[in-house]
Amino acid sequence: MLPTYFISHGSPELPLQQDEYPEYLRGAGLIPPDTRAILMVSAHWLTEQPQLSAAEQPETVHDFYGFPEPLYRLRYPAPGAPVLAQHIVERLRSAGYPATTDFRRGLDHGAWTPLLLMRPEADLPVFQLSLGIGRGPQWHLELGRLLKPLREQGLLVIGSGGTTHNLRDFIYSPPGSGPQPYAVEFVDWIEQRLQDGELDALLNYRRQAPGAVRAHPTDEHLLPLYPALGAAEGEPVSLLHSSWQGSLHMAVYRFGDR
Repeated sequence: MLPTYFISHGSPELPLQQDEYPEYLRGAGLIPPDTRAILMVSAHWLTEQPQLSAAEQPETVHDFYGFPEPLYRLRYPAPGAPVLAQHIVERLRSAGYPATTDFRRGLDHGAWTPLLLMRPEADLPVFQLSLGIGRGPQWHLELGRLLKPLREQGLLVIGSGGTTHNLRDFIYSPPGSGPQPYAVEFVDWIEQRLQDGELDALLNYRRQAPGAVRAHPTDEHLLPLYPALGAAEGEPVSLLHSSWQGSLHMAVYRFGDR
């Protein structure tokens, strides 16, 4: 079975950055050679009910503004996976989720910016699964559980968000300042719960984790963790990379050990 991942996608400028995190994504060989398609669960697509993007050739969506002009010239021309998207829709519907396909949805920056580093050839089909508006960790974990059998067929599930995501603290911190103590405590708590397999605590992180509400004023950047976790529930957890950009924690977690 393929592993699953939860990765931090950071700023839209990720492909243009010259530091250790994009260099890690470029060189780590995270995409297994037997991958047949990549399903991205991005913090930047939220819908009332689950949707699967089903465009044959997804557009590269520049869903941001005010960044350097070269960023807007970047493209990730991977093909889509409309047949597989429809298969997953039917699978979710059979489990009680009123899932649908979206044939116009392109790849938002939570999907294409890390993939541009991880798989620059753009030769594998890529499509997206939306997060649920107002749905919590348990709901997203259940979605991931329904995807688990597809890993045996070459589906690579990647949740793309951030271990911490307080942009106000990030923007207004003095240049060169390190992570704030609350952010470090929160990340340490998340990583320990992952390593110990404490699923109940992870599902209730907003009430149990130190600094949780400040680390995630809104929860959409942590929610992609749960489909990746659900699709590999009970399998080994590996922290592959960890670094900081101010108070934003940049990490790669792998679920399922190859």
